[in-house]
Amino acid sequence: MATPARLRMSRTALLPVLVLFVCTLPLLAAAWWGVFVLLIPVVAAVWVLRVGVDVDADAVTVRSLVGSRRVPWTEVAGIRAGDRGALWLVTTRRTEIRLPVLRARDLPGLAELSGGRIDVPAPPRR
Repeated sequence: MATPARLRMSRTALLPVLVLFVCTLPLLAAAWWGVFVLLIPVVAAVWVLRVGVDVDADAVTVRSLVGSRRVPWTEVAGIRAGDRGALWLVTTRRTEIRLPVLRARDLPGLAELSGGRIDVPAPPRR
């Protein structure tokens, strides 16, 4: 894997942020504190653009709004599917890190990007 795979939220999620921005403009014109209300769509846009997971040959990097955490493949014990299909990265130290924007339906793609380091069980036979 030469370049890291960047798994992010779809950019179409910026459309509601744009609508929110337009809706805050009257408050900006009406009062001085409208500037602070304008920060809400700005933070939402940064969240849509930044939050995600980067997978490369050496590690998995989980990015949040204000920070990131890099976990080398040697410290990855597995993946846990949580409530509502959320995925959690389980480390060899028994800590869990939420994988934002990824759901259980994304597990086969994540397993492929891992280069065989993550195994996906076969679906049960009926």
